[in-house]
Formats: sequence, structure tokens, C-alpha cells
Amino acid sequence: MSDQKFPFEVTRARRAGARLAAVQALYAMEQTGKSARETIRAFMEDKLGIGPNEEPVEEADPDLFKSIVNGVVDNQATIDKAILKRLATGWKLTRLDATMRALLRAGAGEFIVHQQLSHSVIMDEYVSLAHDFFEESEAKFANAVLDNVGQDLRA
Repeated sequence: MSDQKFPFEVTRARRAGARLAAVQALYAMEQTGKSARETIRAFMEDKLGIGPNEEPVEEADPDLFKSIVNGVVDNQATIDKAILKRLATGWKLTRLDATMRALLRAGAGEFIVHQQLSHSVIMDEYVSLAHDFFEESEAKFANAVLDNVGQDLRA
């Protein structure tokens, strides 16, 4: 995750691209059943740097991308339990939209594997992504769930 050779705005764009790619990779893994290793390799070869409208985005930070995806896979049970705790009583993860599941898992994974990042930085990044994927009410839902999950995971 060392971006010291890049100006701040480029570094920020590379990190945002990595987070977007991580959400997309987690979604793809769930849909295809492919392993993290296969999915990471495919994204590294073909998809890093491609936005939701298939438009090129700034070069994504490959180290951050890999650490998020692997962090989610390595901590899946903890992450899913933390998310479930913050859903309405009786809700299951499968009731959530697959993209929302991927987004919440990626954000929760960062709370675990990137302890050096502040709660507000992680929140800002994933709520911004939620606004890219969803309408306002769903973005607010993602904000509320992630905020609580982050507090729980870092308590």
C-alpha cells in the first residue's frame, strides 16, 4: 500500500479504485463460486482500473485490492457475524442484495485488516461506493450498518 511516489490525489484515486475492484471481486466470487486466488488473478490481469460503467479509472492499488479481498476471505465468519448482528431481527445475509453484501463485507474487512486507518476514512470510502451503486435510502442503510459494524469490530 505504499503510494509515496504518487501525488495525494492519485494515491486517493488508486485506493478508491482498489476498493471498487474489491467489492466487484467479492461479488464475482459469490456469483461464480471461484476462489479468492482465481478471482484476484483474473482481476489483476483484466479488470483493475475498470469502473462500474466499464470506463477506465485511475490505476487501482493492487496491494490494497488483494489485502481487502484476502482479508474478507480470511475473516469471513467474523465479518458475517458482525453484519448479522446489525441487521433487523430475523434477517439473513441472503436477504441483502449481493452487491450490498459485497460492499458491507469489504468495509468490514478493512476495519479488521487495516487497523491503521481511521474509522472515518473507511466509512467515507464505502459510503461513497454505496452512493455509486445504490439509491439514497440504501446508501444510508450501508452507512448505518458499516458504522455499527466498524465500532463492534474495533471495540
